[in-house]
Amino acid sequence: MTPSLQTKYVFTITALIGPVLTAGETGSGVRRVIPVIGGEVRGEGINGKVLPSGADFQIIRPNELIELEAKYAVELDDGAVVYVENRGIRFGPAELMQRLKKGEPVDPKLIYFRTVPRFETGHPRYSWLMENLFVGSAARHAERVIIDVHQVL
Repeated sequence: MTPSLQTKYVFTITALIGPVLTAGETGSGVRRVIPVIGGEVRGEGINGKVLPSGADFQIIRPNELIELEAKYAVELDDGAVVYVENRGIRFGPAELMQRLKKGEPVDPKLIYFRTVPRFETGHPRYSWLMENLFVGSAARHAERVIIDVHQVL
């Protein structure tokens, strides 16, 4: 028998985002790039800021399924820098997805938005970020994305 899976909440990433850049229909869907311009990381024993250092690269499929891949860096309060690569999907009823794209408020409970963040750092205090798997439950707002990060135990 294999060990059962459980998760434990560890921190929240609030990523502030800039205006959406659209490259148009590429044959795979509509390509969008959303700059990450700042934000914060808050949790028990891990706090810091999201650096204006990356973007969320998205493909919107014809059925409104959004595949995303965000890459950026955070600087923790003790000066440690952590690279973040966060892949995921966002999906919901077409009318709600259209409202989100326009920046209108939508109840996050009505949208499926899950991610799989990976972390890299050379700081020994945070090596545990590279030695564990994480999942995120996320919500998109007009000017920010909030991700509650859970460690898979």
